[in-house]
Amino acid sequence: MPDAPVSKSAVDVPAATARTEDGADAAAVGVTATKGKDNAKQSRPRSLWGDAWFELRHRPMFWISATLLVLLLVIAAFPGMFTGADPRDGDLTNHFLSKPELGHFFQPDWFGYDGQGRSIYARVIYGTRASIMVGVGVTVLVTLLGGLLGMLAGYFGGWIDSVISRITDIFFGLPFLLGTMVILNAFTERKVYVVIAALAFLGWTSIARVTRSSVISAKQADYVTAARALGAGTTRMLFRHVMPNALAPTIVVATIALGGYISAEATLSFLGLGLADPTISWGIDISEGSKAIRDNPHALFFPAGMLTITVFAFIMLGDAVRDALDPKLR
Repeated sequence: MPDAPVSKSAVDVPAATARTEDGADAAAVGVTATKGKDNAKQSRPRSLWGDAWFELRHRPMFWISATLLVLLLVIAAFPGMFTGADPRDGDLTNHFLSKPELGHFFQPDWFGYDGQGRSIYARVIYGTRASIMVGVGVTVLVTLLGGLLGMLAGYFGGWIDSVISRITDIFFGLPFLLGTMVILNAFTERKVYVVIAALAFLGWTSIARVTRSSVISAKQADYVTAARALGAGTTRMLFRHVMPNALAPTIVVATIALGGYISAEATLSFLGLGLADPTISWGIDISEGSKAIRDNPHALFFPAGMLTITVFAFIMLGDAVRDALDPKLR
């Protein structure tokens, strides 16, 4: 008896079904593999600085302070973009004549005039450059000097640590502002670089102590011991393994201290021992404005307010960086 005819569809359907199932399985495997790669990328551990940047991006305080500081840096670099008035051009007919005109945005009389008939707004804008230069310059110098001495003391220890620590104690025992005043009083002409050098000469001790403590902790880590066992030299150990992992506290202290150096420069200029004419400084304007605080408080308010905003912005940035770099504060 002849076999029953088998339809083509009856033969093809299982094969097609098998191919479909294989294709579905392959697609599922592909999706799973893709998800696995994405999860692997997401779960990949970030470095200290990558983790810190991730934290900073989600902190409003960081973005507020960073925006203010970027604006201040632009003002310091390009003051002519914000005012066309000459900050040294005085007209005695404007001797405290014009009060602040808040509707005259970016005009010379926006903040009024000082006792010599000069535009307070123009002097506030141009005074940003000297204050930022002093703050940044002192911070760079004290970070380099204090960081280097602290790194050498913490890494080598022994007599090197003892000598550097005793020198640090001597400088740390000197009153900061008083010592700076004595140094600046020896100069007849006090330019920006003279003030920077005087402040840096006495201001490196805190950075040195913080760096020393960080290096002592970092050199005891397992990766440093492993690198030493593999024959890494002293220079490579310091700059490749120890310093990158001990740098975070130093950066935090330096960022916060930057605002303090700007405030110190304004204090010295206010006392007549810092920057002097023809240099434009907020401290000089605060000193002159304080003489007329009863009748014309605006001459004191605007430069003092600009100084306060600048110092506040740097302190906010330092606090944000500190919270991002310290896991215990998250």
